[in-house]
Amino acid sequence: MAGMTLDDIDRDILAALTADARIPLVAIAARVHLSRNAVKQRMERMERDGVIAGYTVVPGASATRGVTAIVMIYRADRMRDDRVISELRGIPEVIRCDVLSGEYDLFVTLHAATMDRIGEIWEQVAAIPGVANTVTAISLTRAIDRG
Repeated sequence: MAGMTLDDIDRDILAALTADARIPLVAIAARVHLSRNAVKQRMERMERDGVIAGYTVVPGASATRGVTAIVMIYRADRMRDDRVISELRGIPEVIRCDVLSGEYDLFVTLHAATMDRIGEIWEQVAAIPGVANTVTAISLTRAIDRG
């Protein structure tokens, strides 16, 4: 986004896409009073410039049932290579992994269909070479969710 400035039309396009990533180009074009092609070109420019990083699906409540767990991982010898993270990437239920400062090295968020699956993943994570210790907590309720 270096040096890129957004005008009001770009911001209106972004607002429309943020509200509904599946909105048809023709609907955006009508909203911003431009041709469908002009809107498409602006979107492509914003994608190239990193203003639009991607389009996503936000699952509704009925799709997000299941179990969410937080796993704090302490890596042996405070390993800073990517071996543990590479293994975590191979587990589809790992929906987020943050590298931390402080006592624990990794903060991993899991979302699985069942508690049994969370247990299987915990065993898999604990067995990864380089994982020295873990602390796991199960989410009981999501009180705040800002996406």
